Amino acid sequence: MEGPKVYLDYAATTPTDPAVIAAMQPYFFDVFGNPSSIHSFGQAAKKGIEDARQALASFLGAKPSEIIFTSGGSESNNMSLFGVVSANEKKGNHIIITAIEHHAVLEPAKFLQKQGVEVTCVKVSKEGLVDPSDIKKAITSKTILISVMHANNEIGTIQPIAEIGRIARKKGIYFHSDAVQTVGHIPVKVDELNVDLLSLSAHKFYGPKGVGALYVRKGTRIGTYLYGGDQEDGRRASTHNTSGIVGLGKAIELCQQQMDAEAKLQIQLRDALIKEIPEKVPEVVLNGHPTQRLPNNVNFSIRYIEGESLLLNLDMLGIAASTGSACTSTSLEPSHVLLAIGLPHELAHGSLRLTLGRWSKKSDIEQLLRYLPEIVGKLRAMSPLYHKK
Repeated sequence: MEGPKVYLDYAATTPTDPAVIAAMQPYFFDVFGNPSSIHSFGQAAKKGIEDARQALASFLGAKPSEIIFTSGGSESNNMSLFGVVSANEKKGNHIIITAIEHHAVLEPAKFLQKQGVEVTCVKVSKEGLVDPSDIKKAITSKTILISVMHANNEIGTIQPIAEIGRIARKKGIYFHSDAVQTVGHIPVKVDELNVDLLSLSAHKFYGPKGVGALYVRKGTRIGTYLYGGDQEDGRRASTHNTSGIVGLGKAIELCQQQMDAEAKLQIQLRDALIKEIPEKVPEVVLNGHPTQRLPNNVNFSIRYIEGESLLLNLDMLGIAASTGSACTSTSLEPSHVLLAIGLPHELAHGSLRLTLGRWSKKSDIEQLLRYLPEIVGKLRAMSPLYHKK
């Protein structure tokens, strides 16, 4: 019998916090002016934007002038790659990425490669870790950008970003990090991480969808991404999404206040899942680093089942989970991340990602553990591979 609905897919998106919605509300009707207008209506809207810029800069340890508001993580990633390449053509045409980047980095890199840019894709360990020495070996005299995600969205592994950043800085190479999964969940300070560019998205930390930001360190040469008006100091044209930006600002303020306590609880729930799932379900493999991972991320591969079937069965019981990135959930191909850490196709197809958030509780875990063994048993009973073992 189905119990209360359980959401264990916070890495895909988070509910918008009611306090964020309340902060956004006035900007739909009362404070509706165009922030580029010089009259009082416009200036009131502009103040909301600048307050949000200050809040985000405070969280990142950045200057407000180093924040560019965008439509989300994908745009921020695209802007980083295309912007650095276009502004630094005379310096070189080589960029370095890793095999486990989000598609919002992989796809722009593929496009640039077709345009003649050299792209080196660095491999990762079986735990999903990038070895900084491999990044260092990949650098050439033409390298202008290194892009390594702060933490992986599928397996949760946190990368040695500060160390990679030191290597990039020593070589005079720009360093970008996709921090969509970390901002709002763990401390992210741009100076400590040694990054020049950093991407984030509000809907991953209890803000609204359709708004994000790109941190660009002062002095970084980056081309204009959207042409038109002079918004964002001419770096990104388009009328500001005022309510969304205000929501981002409020969301990051709440994270600054609550993040440490939330992470502590999520680690307890995460570790309970890591311990109890293998006890209740035989023949499972934990994906990602056992300890150097996000507080809210658990990813298992379960032998002799198909991940999509598992998700559908869980969903019928009111439990929402995923097999990996929501951006590729309609694809029948196995996760490129799981293949990159060395899993065979059949094991990669049987992955289950469980991600926790602000409203996760112990009863959610108990409900999952109550149903998961039965569902896996039912699916394995239908598997010819299971009977051949």
